[in-house]
Amino acid sequence: MPQKKINVAIVGLGFGAEFIPIYQRHPGAHMYAICQRTRSKLDEIGDAFDVEKRYTDFDELLKDPDIDAVHINSPIANHAAQSLAALRAGKHVACTVPMATTVEECRQLVEAVQETGLTYMMMETVVYSREYLYVKTLYEQGELGKLQFLRGSHQQEMAGWPGYWEGLPPMHYATHCVAPVLSLPDRDAAYVSCFGSGRIDENLIDKYGSPFAIETCHIRLRDSDLSAEVTRSLFNTARQYRESFDVYGSKKSFEWSLTEAGTHILHTGEEPAATEAPDFADRLPEDIRPFTRQGVYDAEAHQHLSFIQGSGHGGSHPHLVHEFISALQEGRKPYPDVRRSANITCVGILAHMSAMADGKLIPLPAFTFAAG
Repeated sequence: MPQKKINVAIVGLGFGAEFIPIYQRHPGAHMYAICQRTRSKLDEIGDAFDVEKRYTDFDELLKDPDIDAVHINSPIANHAAQSLAALRAGKHVACTVPMATTVEECRQLVEAVQETGLTYMMMETVVYSREYLYVKTLYEQGELGKLQFLRGSHQQEMAGWPGYWEGLPPMHYATHCVAPVLSLPDRDAAYVSCFGSGRIDENLIDKYGSPFAIETCHIRLRDSDLSAEVTRSLFNTARQYRESFDVYGSKKSFEWSLTEAGTHILHTGEEPAATEAPDFADRLPEDIRPFTRQGVYDAEAHQHLSFIQGSGHGGSHPHLVHEFISALQEGRKPYPDVRRSANITCVGILAHMSAMADGKLIPLPAFTFAAG
């Protein structure tokens, strides 16, 4: 018997609009509703993608009994509150990164999932990028050997982005470099130590009280001999955009290209060779496979800046949609589920606290561990 399609509502139509046609073409989803505070923007997107059900009020959307799941793409400060409200209204939740801005918000989300039995998935792009899927395949096939060390880096200039980004502590938006170093070995972070370096413009500091241009964090992985290092910058640091991870194994190691035009390197012993991550569209339903190589718009000028700067997020968007919808239809936990999402997010939150305390060692709370 065919499974019921999941009625999905997308909240926030900047970055969120990138996902509308992917849900429309996924065989297990029904792109049911969209939500945007500005009516003109709501109607512009609704008309462009032929979505009939439209809301300008998130609370009114949650009252709609026909909505099964919400995909939240609102500003960072709204993620936790909207996710909690949706869970308490009986809706499954997919939410763009990070899941929250405080450890307490992360705790509340874990508890809400436990209490409701509903599904939460943080839509972390990097762990569904073609580069990550490539390295994960090499690891699972034994080609890397024993993992020895992992490193992630996300450097980006956020000047010109919406005002709430100005002065944001670098590690408060660190999931793109934290997620791969925890996900590949499938381990939780146990504790962190982080140092800040440099100083951003004085007019950027007041909003969040964070002075650092760069924050660099060491992570000890739980129940493992592994550690990892992640680096994050947002302002006043000259660097081409780069979301990257490096993986060092006993047999082979993978290093991300230094520039967007460069090549990734696969080391066998001391012998380096250029390598390219293949596309993994064949893991997806046929109708959404094209989205691993293209955006949802015909013209680059219409695509969201994060999609352009991130080189299409490694083809991850259709994989994210497929994982979320499949998990709901199969009655299983998605990846990352609420606990792993909390662990990834809390690494960044606690890393900034550590940086403000001159590198103090801070443990991750037990509620973020996969086994509880």
